[in-house]
Amino acid sequence: MTRKKVKLAYITNDSARKATFKKRKKGFLKKMYELTTLCEIRACAIIYSPYDAAPEVWPNLGEAKQVLAKFKRLPEMEKSKKMVNQEEFLRQRINKAAELLKKLQKDNREKEMTQVMYQCLTGKSIEDMSMIDLTDLGWLIDQNLKEIYKRIGQLKKEVALPKVAAKQAAAGTAAVEEFGRQRGSGGFDPVGMEQAVQGQSWFMDMMNPHDYLGGPPSSGGSSINGGGRVAGESKMLMTFADYNHSLNPLWSCANFFP
Repeated sequence: MTRKKVKLAYITNDSARKATFKKRKKGFLKKMYELTTLCEIRACAIIYSPYDAAPEVWPNLGEAKQVLAKFKRLPEMEKSKKMVNQEEFLRQRINKAAELLKKLQKDNREKEMTQVMYQCLTGKSIEDMSMIDLTDLGWLIDQNLKEIYKRIGQLKKEVALPKVAAKQAAAGTAAVEEFGRQRGSGGFDPVGMEQAVQGQSWFMDMMNPHDYLGGPPSSGGSSINGGGRVAGESKMLMTFADYNHSLNPLWSCANFFP
């Protein structure tokens, strides 16, 4: 059976108020004992009431004096860091409640305008709507359109990526097969090989481990073996000199390159 929610208000009946005080005081002191025992902290409580001649001090007077003295030695900023009075506590509660109310009003307004938007799709007229309602409805439609366009863009990227990857893989495979056929026939055309793998940057990087091709560039740059360029052209060609054999294990074949 669930406990009945207690209304936080002053109890006008004297006997009921006194009984509630005794019961709540006992529970409060029990919680203080549990807090100090479980968390190993120092705490004290001083309770004034019209039902006792002297204030009740927990756990004892000496311990309470030590705790209060330690608190008084703290800097002023540390004392008031998390301290609130009744007025400040109520103000914080009011601010939180106002923020929650504002959020709920916004959610309800969005739901209301969403329902109106669906009704407009079924043929409902908007002539009798106020300017505020039309503004909110236009904002909601814009937000939905942004989400739709964003989702369309994501789906297009997801569809396009596999096609691009398959196209690149097919082009790379064709370039490797062409190279294998040329090597198996006993002849090799570097210009044809360059054209076969043109546009395949990953293949060119695998063939040329350095920023320049064919070893250190020569001053002339007019021969394939020396500077890695053909005279009168700006395209980089793969070179097959002894310097390249020692750096690239792909071409380290004594039979193919005597």
